[in-house]
Amino acid sequence: MREITATGQTVEEAVESALAQLNTTRDLTDISIVDEGKKGLFGLFGARPAVVKVKEKPTVIEIAESFLQTVLKQMEIDAEIDVVREDERNVIFNITGEKMGLLIGKRGQTINSLQYLTQLAANRHSKHYLTIILNPEDYRERRKQTLMQLAERLASKSMHLGKPVTLEPMPNYERKVIHTALSDNPKVATLSEGEEPNRYVVIRPKQ
Repeated sequence: MREITATGQTVEEAVESALAQLNTTRDLTDISIVDEGKKGLFGLFGARPAVVKVKEKPTVIEIAESFLQTVLKQMEIDAEIDVVREDERNVIFNITGEKMGLLIGKRGQTINSLQYLTQLAANRHSKHYLTIILNPEDYRERRKQTLMQLAERLASKSMHLGKPVTLEPMPNYERKVIHTALSDNPKVATLSEGEEPNRYVVIRPKQ
């Protein structure tokens, strides 16, 4: 986050100067007045310029990364985060370091909970919701393969029993994997039920 101190004959001029130098707008910055300035006698004698400090507000991604680093530190996990922005609404945080097993947790429960909390922290004051995926040591790709296999196995179970099969609660990203894996299966249908963060997928045989 960049910060700049600027001066001007008035506070407004000083602010405009700072915004121009930062190439940003008021809504993306925090502005503090250091000195309102003084016109002086006849506009000359004793005059003092106005002084302001303008600091860029952290982006949603920066807020998320800062929150995540704080939690990792509290967990005594020393890790590096590589931010990969897929598009305007989806960002992947690739995480490398020690104790990744501890970070992932049993069946991904720890990393999924942390991912949910990271998204809450990032989007608390954001106008546009950002989906953040935490990916320690390529865990998401391995998990994706596991989920696809699980989807096929439970689809077969649902068809064999002739009744719906309910999966455990999953984050939105993982539910999409299940839905996609079975989207071309003509014998079963999938739907998500429940409330976040406990929404889950139901696989049911088609009539």
